[in-house]
Formats: sequence, C-alpha cells, structure tokens
Amino acid sequence: MIATSAAGPALRVVVVNGSPNRPSKTMGLVDVILATLAEMMPIQTSRIDVYELGPEFTGVVEREQVSPGVEAALKLAENADLLIAAIPVFRGSYPGMFKHFFDLVDQYALAGRLVLLAATGGGEHHALVLEHALRPLFGFFQALTVPVAVFAAAADFDGTILLNPRVHGRIQMALTDVADLLRTRAPATAAH
Repeated sequence: MIATSAAGPALRVVVVNGSPNRPSKTMGLVDVILATLAEMMPIQTSRIDVYELGPEFTGVVEREQVSPGVEAALKLAENADLLIAAIPVFRGSYPGMFKHFFDLVDQYALAGRLVLLAATGGGEHHALVLEHALRPLFGFFQALTVPVAVFAAAADFDGTILLNPRVHGRIQMALTDVADLLRTRAPATAAH
C-alpha cells in the first residue's frame, strides 16, 4: 500500500515501512520523525507498507515480473529526495519482506540518495541492526546514509506513542544532519 500527503513544493520523503503490524511502534517512531521534519521544512510524504503490497509482490523474483502497482512503489522509493528505511528488528536483522522490496530496487537507483535509518526493537541491544544490517544494505546501493540513525526500544513507547525525550533528541540530531546535507547538495543540484 502507498499513502501520500503533500503541501506545495517540498522535499519528497518516502518511508519504506518494514513492519507487519498495524498500528506499530515502528510507524509511531516514523510519525515523530515526519512531524519533526515538517517543522523544519516543507515536505511531501509517501509511505510504502511492504507487507501490504500483496501476492504480486511476494510471489515475484525479478523486477520484470512485478505488477504496475508494485512498480509504482519501487519507482517512488527510487526517486525520493529522502528515503526513510523503517523496520522493527526481527531475529537480529530486518524483516524478510523489507529485504525483498530492496531486492527488486534497481542497483544504481539509490546512488547518492539520502537515506535515514530508523528501527525499533525489544531492547537497546537491538540498536546494532542499524550499523550491522541496514547501513551495509544501503552501502551496497551507494546511497548516502545519514550519519545519525534512530532507534527506539519497546520501553520508549506507551503503545505506539514515543515518549522518551532521548529518542526525540536523537531524531532532532538526525534531521539536523539531513538539513545540513541538503544544504551542501543544493548548489550541485542547482548546477544541473
């Protein structure tokens, strides 16, 4: 499923949600990230829920086999100004459907694109997924992962509402990095 909202000329932010749960702590974390980013700059947001893409997604092995809806989701992710990769930790890594989505992304489509890494897990030890699984995945694509990644543990939430001020501070740090990276890239983009 793809959900979109917009408000004028804005940064195109695409969330790839790897959580199978509705609602989820992962999307609770992403909601805070998006709200904080919207306070900093105009954004247009889209969300791809990989677990809702259906059998035309789960049953394919090659990009050429995907349905038009799945192709649209892949293109949306490939053309984001900022991609937010959001996962719950599952057995020490990202969920299989999340990885399957990126198995279908063109190898060079994310080269140089900004990617913010976000994850939720049962405890602080799950935060390692950011550096040991997610960052290498996007390194393969030659994406520019934001230096500060965001992790929230189950204890940081009341249901799906993020409460921990430390995590809110980390989100602010990560998005300051996003804003700085966008500013340094703007002159190069304007020259094209």
